[in-house]
Amino acid sequence: MQRLVDRVINASIVLTVGTFTITKLLTIDQDYWHGWTLFEILRYAPLHNWIAYEEALKTNPVLAKMMISGVVYSIGDWIAQCYEGKPLFEFDRARMFRSGLVGFTLHGSLSHYYYHLCEYLFPFQDWWVVPVKVAFDQTAWSALWNSIYYVVLGLLRLESPVNIFSELKATFLPLLTAGWKLWPFAHLITYGVIPVEQRLLWVDCVELIWVTILSTYSNEKSEARISEAALETTDESPPSDS
Repeated sequence: MQRLVDRVINASIVLTVGTFTITKLLTIDQDYWHGWTLFEILRYAPLHNWIAYEEALKTNPVLAKMMISGVVYSIGDWIAQCYEGKPLFEFDRARMFRSGLVGFTLHGSLSHYYYHLCEYLFPFQDWWVVPVKVAFDQTAWSALWNSIYYVVLGLLRLESPVNIFSELKATFLPLLTAGWKLWPFAHLITYGVIPVEQRLLWVDCVELIWVTILSTYSNEKSEARISEAALETTDESPPSDS
């Protein structure tokens, strides 16, 4: 019964959020679309949503990027849970919320300032600047952000600092090198083509893949440890009298 209730709650969350998002995207022109055909509504909606996004970047860039990262990190964790074998609507809501919270509060804001810092550190326009920025991103920044994500998620799971840092130490290098199989290629576009204010949107699109990896690394050992503890508790419990 509990499993059915969880499934209904999760399905309701997904359908509600999905319906709200699609409705907001399609009704952006609702104040003046009277007399428009359906084709005109669908034709202009993407362009006007993009204009609204650019206006949000001008008005409050940090908040706009925080919201995008929060959504991406929530969806990324959901994808990770499905990849790990959980049915579509049987995801761990608390785990997905923790990942989204880290994306919202930390990734969006820190990334905003990081990309501006990167431009300050490497203000040149020569061809060699792009690979230098990619190298800096995939060493200093990746090491810092992966550690922040791993540690903060561990704290949100109420794990002990000893467990958090021991697992971080064990996964730090594999996680960093795993990123080298994905990000250098994506960041050639990030730093070579895309303007600084638009970079996080592009990066967050790629993050849907990366958050799946991050979340899997961060949660698999914790969940395995919880399962082992539950089995030990079951094994140590005295048999009931017949």
